[in-house]
Amino acid sequence: MAWTNILVPVLGTSEDAQSLSVAKALAAPFDATLSVVFAAPSPSSLFNWVMEGGVSVTDVAITAIEEETARARIRCRDLLADLDYPQTMFEQVTTDDWLGLRSATRLADVVIWDRSAAGGDGFFAGAFQQILLDERRPAFLADKPPVMGGTIAVAWDGGREASRALRRSVPLLKQADRVILVIVPHGMGRSCDGVRAIRYLKDQGIRADTQVVYTPGDASSAIVDAVTKMDANILVAGAFGHPRLHRFIFGGTTQYLLESKRRPPLFLSH
Repeated sequence: MAWTNILVPVLGTSEDAQSLSVAKALAAPFDATLSVVFAAPSPSSLFNWVMEGGVSVTDVAITAIEEETARARIRCRDLLADLDYPQTMFEQVTTDDWLGLRSATRLADVVIWDRSAAGGDGFFAGAFQQILLDERRPAFLADKPPVMGGTIAVAWDGGREASRALRRSVPLLKQADRVILVIVPHGMGRSCDGVRAIRYLKDQGIRADTQVVYTPGDASSAIVDAVTKMDANILVAGAFGHPRLHRFIFGGTTQYLLESKRRPPLFLSH
């Protein structure tokens, strides 16, 4: 089992360089193809009204958007060339209801996102949620290129989302020197000792240990504390295990991981 396609949505802005560098670091150990998808706005969907008499007042604006889109596309290609990675693909999609981007991600093993999108800000905020939750494509977020190898932590509660994250992260876990399942009984709401997950990873050729964290406080901060103390390079976690209304009212572990200032690189799967 190996990752063969790492996908990065881009806009042609300066922030794209960081996302591309993260993607390169993640793709290189697998010789995976790095797919760069330029998300272009559809001018007609942004301006769909006309003045009385049927005379459009948006022609100039549409032309300006099309010209800027062309410049942004060139900037994306330049950034990709500067990345100097041997296996790349470049594709342009429109952003109408994010259908083009969603379709492009369906055969990707991992999608690289900027932190602002995951935090609900910026142009890709809606796409992040749709692709992670509805398309169920794993997400990777990091402030800088991740260090492959070393210690990788897995937030484990035995639930569906955590199980999917564990299965989909197997190629990543095989790169680690040490894998540790972090279990916080206080925040789980179910009995789980990690034995089944340890056995599954052993069948995949991965040796893993468990670290049980007992805390009367918030499970989210306990996970981050444990990951920080073990100096883990990456945290694997299931994303948004509670219903959306519950998360909106009460928040959740995933939201805490996305917003925490002590934020390790994250591999998330729903």
